[in-house]
Order: sequence, then structure tokens, then C-alpha cells
Amino acid sequence: MLAGDFYNLINAYVNARYLSEYGDYADDTPWTRPSFYVGLALFATGMFINVHSDQILIHLRQPGETAYKIPFGGMFRYVSAPNYFGELLEWTGWSILAWSPAGLSFAVYTATNLVPRALSNHRWYLDKFKEAYPRSRRAIVPFLL
Repeated sequence: MLAGDFYNLINAYVNARYLSEYGDYADDTPWTRPSFYVGLALFATGMFINVHSDQILIHLRQPGETAYKIPFGGMFRYVSAPNYFGELLEWTGWSILAWSPAGLSFAVYTATNLVPRALSNHRWYLDKFKEAYPRSRRAIVPFLL
């Protein structure tokens, strides 16, 4: 947990430092660029998917239950790890919104961290639930991966 906290502190510092001191925004303001709004829309959509998916997982078991269950609803219709997909959208949106190397590096790191985890989770669901698991679900990117 401390490593994750440390990474997030460094990431926040690097992104804030770039935006406040190194970014060249003299010729325009961020809200005059279409990329700002595309990034903002992706970020907001990703946040919604992430939070909604986490809520489905949190409420999957009733108090006292211990059995594993297949999650349904929301983006679980399409992927095994929609919370990870939402997070990827969030940080891809941030990188487009901020239009900075720091934002891009965070989006790339997020992908290199979450894609393998999503693939592993997907394999676990397939092994655990066998034929009961929806075969049309992908691991993290709807219809693709």
C-alpha cells in the first residue's frame, strides 16, 4: 500500500509541476482546444464506469455470504474488469485533457499495470465458473481484449 501511495504522490507532483511550470500554454488556454473537451468527456465517462463497477462488486455478496459470484450489470455485460476499463478511460482522458508528457506517462503506466491484471482476472473467472461464465465477455476492452 505504501508503494501505491508513494507512486500516487510522485504522479500528482509530476503532473502538477508540468502543468504549472513546464507546460507551454502561452498561445492558448486549455478550454479553447477541442482535445480538452474530448479528454474531459473520457475522464468523466471513465470515472462513472469505474465507480459504478466498483459498486456492483461491493454489493455482489450479501452479509455473511462467502461464495464467489459472477458480476452482472453495467459494463460487466461486456468485460470482466470494467473498473479497470473505467480507470484506463479516466487516465487516457486526463492525458488528452492535459496534453502533456506527464499525463501520457501516467496513462501508459496505468495500461501496463491494469491490462495484465484484467487478463489474469478474466482467466480466473473462466476457470472458476467454466460454462456458466458469459463467453462473449472480454477481459478489459469491450469487443477487443
